[in-house]
Amino acid sequence: MRITINGESRNFETPLTLSNLLQQLGLDKRKIAVERNREIVPHSTFQQTDIFDGDTLEIVHFIGGGNRQPFPPSANKIGKKEGDEDCWSVAGRRLNSRLIVGTGKYRDFEETSAAIEASGAEIVTVAVRRVNVTDRDAPMLMDYVDPKKYIYLPNTAGCFTADDALRTLRLAREVGGWDLVKLEVLGDQKTLYPDMPETFHAAETLIKDGFEVMAYCNDDPIGAKRLEDIGCCAVMPAAAPIGSGLGIQNPVNIRLIVEAAQVPVLVDAGVGTASDAAEAMELGCDAVLMNTAIAKADNPPIMARAMRLAVQAGRLAYLAGRINKKLYADPSSPLGGLI
Repeated sequence: MRITINGESRNFETPLTLSNLLQQLGLDKRKIAVERNREIVPHSTFQQTDIFDGDTLEIVHFIGGGNRQPFPPSANKIGKKEGDEDCWSVAGRRLNSRLIVGTGKYRDFEETSAAIEASGAEIVTVAVRRVNVTDRDAPMLMDYVDPKKYIYLPNTAGCFTADDALRTLRLAREVGGWDLVKLEVLGDQKTLYPDMPETFHAAETLIKDGFEVMAYCNDDPIGAKRLEDIGCCAVMPAAAPIGSGLGIQNPVNIRLIVEAAQVPVLVDAGVGTASDAAEAMELGCDAVLMNTAIAKADNPPIMARAMRLAVQAGRLAYLAGRINKKLYADPSSPLGGLI
């Protein structure tokens, strides 16, 4: 007899039950569904269902919607495979967390400590300021954020000249011996964007003095590359003005910086919420640095955890390789085998 299966005509010997047919086709009845002459055949009746000449059968199963793509070049480039521990390094320090957080703007040191713990950060930025010599009992950051547990990253927040930055970081090294530092030389009070000529000068001097310099810069690929050529161990382009919460304003330039850099690239400044952190990681950044977005949230520890998860999600999305953008629709399920 001749029957049609999934649009193709085939010959079989009689008599024939549906169960026998599936056995001849090598199909596991637990994984398929059958329609005979446009009527679904229950699994429990396969053995009793006779197949006759001229019958039309549709046999279907579940498949994943869409096609699995090969592991993306972005992931292959860094030697990552699914399941590998995804670490990164800066100045020879191996790190698991790709979130760096600041320690300013919190209501108190208890909140600072709780938020840092929730963030999972291993590096925290610290500013260098005068000690309150009039109050011996005034709390100090080190009492709440243990420098043995976290890597302190002294920064030059508030410095508007290379000389001020150099003085600040030399003091910081004297306090605790830290040579990994964050350099930022600001251009003006309104935007707090970097003064790049002063930043170049300060970076050159600090590197000669034995510092490992992570440099805050604008989102200019040329300027970022020059900092790398000077010898900075990481470049940190601003996503938007410090503390603005505007998110990444120029993703094209951030991506260009990432593609050209041979040192870690960290988005620094302007992150407002978790989606901004995820976007930075999806662009291929090695890490994200933030302070205000966590410290000034209604609930800093909860926001810190959100940022931690966002950085992880964005990194995974980058490694997975996003789909290309298209102007028109592209069906998820294949059209072949359509009933």
